[in-house]
Amino acid sequence: MEMRKVLYSKLCDFMSYDKSIVVINADLAKAAGLSDLVKKFPDRCFNVGVAEQNMASIAAGLSSYGMNPFIFTFTPFATRRICDQVAVSICYAKQNVKIFGLDPGIAAENNGGTHMSFEDVGIMRSMPSMSIFEPCDDIQLEKSMRQVIDFRGPLYVRMFRKETPRVFDDEYEFNLFSADLIRSGEDVSIFCTGILVYECIKAYEILKEKGISAEIINVHTLKPLDENSVISSMRKTRCAVCAENHNRYGGLFSAVSEVASGSFPVPIKSVSVNDEFGQVGNLDFLKNYYGLTCDHVVNSAMEVIKKRV
Repeated sequence: MEMRKVLYSKLCDFMSYDKSIVVINADLAKAAGLSDLVKKFPDRCFNVGVAEQNMASIAAGLSSYGMNPFIFTFTPFATRRICDQVAVSICYAKQNVKIFGLDPGIAAENNGGTHMSFEDVGIMRSMPSMSIFEPCDDIQLEKSMRQVIDFRGPLYVRMFRKETPRVFDDEYEFNLFSADLIRSGEDVSIFCTGILVYECIKAYEILKEKGISAEIINVHTLKPLDENSVISSMRKTRCAVCAENHNRYGGLFSAVSEVASGSFPVPIKSVSVNDEFGQVGNLDFLKNYYGLTCDHVVNSAMEVIKKRV
């Protein structure tokens, strides 16, 4: 199922009995799949137009009066454009605002470079009191929504809008603060997030055929990082790969490297965007262009194993 359809369904369920939930969008209700939500709850759904900074300020104000506001726009407008409002009105003021950045990184596809945010995690990681969550499929999003709604404080949700390959099944149990062990392995730790999780699962099978046992960990919450899972895996494998739909600076690779440097230094390779801007293209083209495929994960894993301490 499309991620935005799951989002609509869960918000519809929770808003039917939780009168504190307020949804605000910046002229993107249709893109976010929330048009029918506006019709169902017209007194708690607002469109501020193309005025994202005002949207963030309104959400902070509503939070200060006890509401539970959710704001929606494309990723660059949910991070770059409202950076000051997030820092001062939301984080500094310790307001309870959920910020949904839609179609992060190459997921922007044909909207091109202006909409292709490769720096959003870096921006949000640098904000005191901000937490960051990135679901990798519709099941994880569905299972997470109760905890997202109950979470108190600034929360940035980095969300692909459309359908993704399934990673989890209906038996999956979600914990916002615990990374998911997808596959257990001994030779290399592969930490991944978002749309790169499925690529890493494919890489696991290729590596297995080559006699390499990879451990795949879905780091769905990038801040606060599940440091125990990261360190535990690296102590076992003694090397790591970080795969993410983001610039190599400021995201998952940076977060894991920071933990490793202070606790258990090991060689780490990054499968990420190499400090570039975005461009127009479909998802498969962009994955190949920016080196975000399962083959790139495989090659990085084989390279880093050679440097294992």
